[in-house]
Amino acid sequence: MADKPLEGLVGELLRSRGLTLSLAESCTGGLLGHRLTNVAGSSDYFVGGAVTYSYDAKEWVLSVRHETLYDYGAVSEQTALEMARGARRLFHTDVALSVTGIAGPGGGMPGKPVGLTYIALSARDYETCRRFVWDRDREENKSLSVEAALGLLADYLRGLE
Repeated sequence: MADKPLEGLVGELLRSRGLTLSLAESCTGGLLGHRLTNVAGSSDYFVGGAVTYSYDAKEWVLSVRHETLYDYGAVSEQTALEMARGARRLFHTDVALSVTGIAGPGGGMPGKPVGLTYIALSARDYETCRRFVWDRDREENKSLSVEAALGLLADYLRGLE
């Protein structure tokens, strides 16, 4: 199982636990959903995802609070958690992941460098958010974010044993 891609592993874990998954993506632009749906049979557990790139989309689609976005910014732990909660509500799933960050090469600012990414998981009984700062190019930063999101989900699912 060590050689299995993370999307295959989390698929097996979700299926064996009878859990459903949804996504809220920003900087990854749908790459996480793409990876999950590369697995045959992923419709058994993957319900859907929303790519919410703008502040407005985060508010309208995921119900991220306006105050959260303007007080903390789109790239923050607070926004990532609200995005994950919003996806879980929107798609009526057991678990949701969110990714928000600054993929680069531009967009960085004081206190929020290029590569800064927050990945959150929301479940009925558990929530967490992890912070990363990648130092690669845009495409690699997006790929690293997807791997980290799948890793976070795998860690959570393994902990349910």
